[in-house]
Amino acid sequence: MVHNRKGKPPRVGDNTVFRRSLLGIVLVFVGLMIVAPLVVIAVEAFSRGVVYFAESIADPDTRHAILLTVIAALIAVPINTAFGVAAAWAITKHDFRGKRLLTVIIELPFSVSPIVAGVAYLFVYGLQGLFGPVLQSMEIKILFALPGIVLASMFVTAPFVARELIPLMQAQGRDLEEAATSLGASGWRTFFSVTLPNIKWALLYGVVLCNSRVMGEFGAVSVVSGNIRGQTNTLPLHIELLYHDYNAAGSFAAASILACLAIVTLVVKVALERQGAGRVQRPAALAGADSIIPEVKP
Repeated sequence: MVHNRKGKPPRVGDNTVFRRSLLGIVLVFVGLMIVAPLVVIAVEAFSRGVVYFAESIADPDTRHAILLTVIAALIAVPINTAFGVAAAWAITKHDFRGKRLLTVIIELPFSVSPIVAGVAYLFVYGLQGLFGPVLQSMEIKILFALPGIVLASMFVTAPFVARELIPLMQAQGRDLEEAATSLGASGWRTFFSVTLPNIKWALLYGVVLCNSRVMGEFGAVSVVSGNIRGQTNTLPLHIELLYHDYNAAGSFAAASILACLAIVTLVVKVALERQGAGRVQRPAALAGADSIIPEVKP
């Protein structure tokens, strides 16, 4: 075996030519697949001037699409956050039959096409669906309205928070919670004083990813919304309509909002990763025990 000057075996890629070639391939890929589309969006959005860009954003249909997207996110993200925390708590802190099956079901939306999920909602809540006649008799409209958009958004983003929390909570174990309970803390007190401080960065990370996906979801929402301009069109659907109307500048102007959201999400993601990486790496049974456990009173 060939050793380097320090007596250590050579690493894969120590060769200068190989390292530079690998870096060049990565940079070319990033430039073509990520940077170039963002640059095109920015250039095309302002291709007809700043005034036209502002007018496109201020268009009533565009403003309604933005508002509908925000409303869907404000409803879907908190619900999925609560679901993710509850699911992670149940899977990591309790033993029960079917735990692995529950984990698989939670991650099922990652394997199912969003369009398939939208069609499935049609067969459940549509007029000819499972609950369609009952909902119609009660004059409750799910599909082609805000509830359907929220449900579709919740389906595609359901695993995000849980998937971030489950590995972390499994690594932390149950020692802190059991210690707090033995000192007389209630379940809610244990959660807010012990569990939540230890999972806050992973929780925020999952919320950011969930919010980004809700605002950018296209497939499932396009099926259940009906694509009604100015009524049930979210921002991604409105971008497609503008492009089909040969309003490329307006389409890219609306798309720039989602691009800005992606950049903000990336910045927040990096910040949260740094915060999480900056935590003191101690066993879960010791992390925070000196400050949290003594405060728990019967």
